[in-house]
Amino acid sequence: MAGKVGFVSLGCPKALVDSELILTQLSAEGYETSKDYSGADLVVVNTCGFIDSAVEESLAAIGEALTENGRVIVTGCLGARKNADGSDLIQSIHPKVLSVTGPHATDEVMQAIHRHLPKPHDPFTDLLPPIGVKLTPKHYAYLKISEGCNHRCTFCIIPSLRGDLVSRPIGEVLLEAKRLFESGVKELLVVSQDTSAYGVDIQYRTGFWDGKPVKTRMFDLVKALNQIAREYQAWVRLHYVYPYPHVDDILPLMAEFSEHGYGVLPYLDIPLQHAHPDVLKRMKRPASGEKNLERIQAWRATCPDLVIRSTFIAGFPGETEEEFEYLLNFLNEAQIDRAGCFAYSAVDGATANNLDNPVPDDVREDRRARFMAKAEEISVKRLEKKVGKRMQILIDRIDKGGGIGRTAGDAPEIDGLVRVLPANKPSKRYRAGEFVRAIVISSQGHDLIAET
Repeated sequence: MAGKVGFVSLGCPKALVDSELILTQLSAEGYETSKDYSGADLVVVNTCGFIDSAVEESLAAIGEALTENGRVIVTGCLGARKNADGSDLIQSIHPKVLSVTGPHATDEVMQAIHRHLPKPHDPFTDLLPPIGVKLTPKHYAYLKISEGCNHRCTFCIIPSLRGDLVSRPIGEVLLEAKRLFESGVKELLVVSQDTSAYGVDIQYRTGFWDGKPVKTRMFDLVKALNQIAREYQAWVRLHYVYPYPHVDDILPLMAEFSEHGYGVLPYLDIPLQHAHPDVLKRMKRPASGEKNLERIQAWRATCPDLVIRSTFIAGFPGETEEEFEYLLNFLNEAQIDRAGCFAYSAVDGATANNLDNPVPDDVREDRRARFMAKAEEISVKRLEKKVGKRMQILIDRIDKGGGIGRTAGDAPEIDGLVRVLPANKPSKRYRAGEFVRAIVISSQGHDLIAET
């Protein structure tokens, strides 16, 4: 009888990919997955450990799994966190867990599962589809192109959890992308810690794809993904793109999207974090605010349809009111389409904890609220400009005869939605994973209403 494993996946899309790798290996070895604690022989919890709220959520999930099931294996970023005395953080709080590993540790997790729930039989890879097990809906998937990060931002501990940048071979990445498209995926979301740095660690080594040499670097990867996506009439969305000068080269590819309707989307997820040069210096970010504004303006000149999403931190240690006002002015000048903001939160182990002049909690929260009010004002005005336009929409799910979907400017789960009204023909029904063309008739906050 096959052993049953329960699975809890927390954290970012990169952690989700790690979960998919583990689930794929479990299926390959004949294990079954359980949808509830009571039906599982043991539970794997993939944790997040980046900020305090994520740590609390992960520890609570571990505690719940222990209470409901009792046999728990922990992996993920929180698994790499230690107490001040060097002891394991998770085991000091939850000593009954069976095993703890860090992130991207599929082999170690499988070894722990084998110890506590022996595999039912030898693996047969033909028990699985070529794309493995996915936790996303069938019509979109994440494609992780590298692991780790070479930056040492003072507020971040990701390099200590996931290590330095390690880029996947470009031929391997493109093969996975093609298999995903062949399986019916209509949107591929490229993720990493630093997508723009792809290939830096291996000096842009030449690989091979489709019998031709291709460099392991961002432009070559995006160009190839653009071609494959067009062949399968699908989208490619880029996340975690740092605004390095060479990113300029992919904007002409994005500008072609309006003509083809498929390929690399005119969308960039750029983790700017701040705009004032002095704050960026204290953060040890790899760019200045002035150059970022110039670069964004140049991108929009090349690709007028470009949608930019970003995240920012308000109340970073030492941030003055003048520096925060500078950030608000940048937001207004750059016209960021989708912006999120966090009040600075000290992360155990981050060097920013040692910086002078910490900002009081109430000031941090006030600045976050002021930022979000300005960001929402900008986002709403930019969305209103889409009213009256015919747009391509990817349907995510069906709702009361209509459809809930997204435009090229909306990433799943983090950006806005489009409510597509029921079709005029009673026989017409939308399907998840289907592209439809519809006219935007109104906007509601961060979302749009459209009709076919």
